[in-house]
Parts: sequence; C-alpha cells; structure tokens
Amino acid sequence: MNIKIVQIPKIEDPRGNLSVIEKNVIPFEFKRVYYLYDVPTGAERGGHSHIEQQEFLIALSGSFDVVLNDGTHQKTIPLNRPFEGLLIHNGIWRELKNFSSGAVCLVVASDVFCEEDYVRDFEEFIKSTLIS
Repeated sequence: MNIKIVQIPKIEDPRGNLSVIEKNVIPFEFKRVYYLYDVPTGAERGGHSHIEQQEFLIALSGSFDVVLNDGTHQKTIPLNRPFEGLLIHNGIWRELKNFSSGAVCLVVASDVFCEEDYVRDFEEFIKSTLIS
C-alpha cells in the first residue's frame, strides 16, 4: 500500500515542544492546508480517494483512525502523535473514524481543491483499481 508514517522533527524544550514541517519532511510541494475539528462523536470524514493529489495527515490534538484501502488490502492506522504524519499517495481510499474529543486533524495537500480529482464512490474506486 502506498502510504508511510513520517516522523516530523521535534525540538524538545522544557517550555513546550516544537515540530517543523519543511521541504525535507513531505515529498511534495503543498498547495493547500486545512484542518478538521469539532467532529461529533461517531461521525466519519473522508470517504474518498484522489486521482492525482497526495496528502499528509497529522493528529495535532487527540486521536483518530485512518482506514485505508488500495483496492486489494485494507489497513487501519491510528494517528495520535503531533510529531508523526501519515503520507497518503494518490489512488488510496481513506476514511477517518473514531475521533476523540478535541481531536484536530491537519491535512497538507499537494494541490488546491478540484472536485474532478475526487473519487467519492467506493464501488467506482474498486472498479478503477481493477482497470489499473
């Protein structure tokens, strides 16, 4: 599966830690940053894949699970450390579930929003993986 947990440099300090995302951390230039927060108990986010776009997800606060599917295998990755990010390349279905109270998910994306880049139907996604 074309995903990877990436360590984000952490500068430890008694006054509080600092993590920095620079060019050498994410293997793409980002064009969009957004974040999810105040997700109600039991709610799910995601539920799509991208044709071209890559994303880097970080649990800035709290925790949540990222359920990934490449059309053949499914894997669940828990995110709960602000110094680790999940790199998701294109062609991977993702669903975000089990948000803890106060969870914040930061997403760094390789491109601006473009609806045509989204595959929002799981059956369509599975069919596209069979063609590839």
